[in-house]
Amino acid sequence: MLRPNFGTFRQSSHAVTATIHFMSQFLEIMPELKIPLSQLEFTFVRSSGPGGQNVNKVSSKAVLRWHVTTSGLLDADSIARLAVSYPAHHTKDGELVISSQRTRDAVKNRTDCLEKLRAMLLVAVRKPKRRIPTRPTRGSIQRRLHAKARLSQKKRERRNIPDE
Repeated sequence: MLRPNFGTFRQSSHAVTATIHFMSQFLEIMPELKIPLSQLEFTFVRSSGPGGQNVNKVSSKAVLRWHVTTSGLLDADSIARLAVSYPAHHTKDGELVISSQRTRDAVKNRTDCLEKLRAMLLVAVRKPKRRIPTRPTRGSIQRRLHAKARLSQKKRERRNIPDE
């Protein structure tokens, strides 16, 4: 988990641009996959929901944007798995957008966004197991054929046989 050193906030009209300095300059997903924090873009906007008197004054919702395709950190297969697994988080430009408004604190929401990104990438980087085709057992074949014969017999008995 990343712990902030200190933070400075600059307020614009509705969004806050924040510079939060972290002790580590990388978000470590796995030992072989580390994302430089300089590639991640954070904006802070007003959160929805209850918040009392401060709700219209404080921008605590964190929105993380990361250009997955131009970062060069993931291979094409991982990018495709990420897009298929989380289609709602992708833009047409190949940008990944994650937001968090769990807490009323911008720094905690930023950390939550990083944890969500980490969890998403752990799912996308893992290659799915290749299915090894197996043959049906002799018993399962016999059960299927017996069920088929029973159903066939039931339908045969329903037939209308003309009288001669």
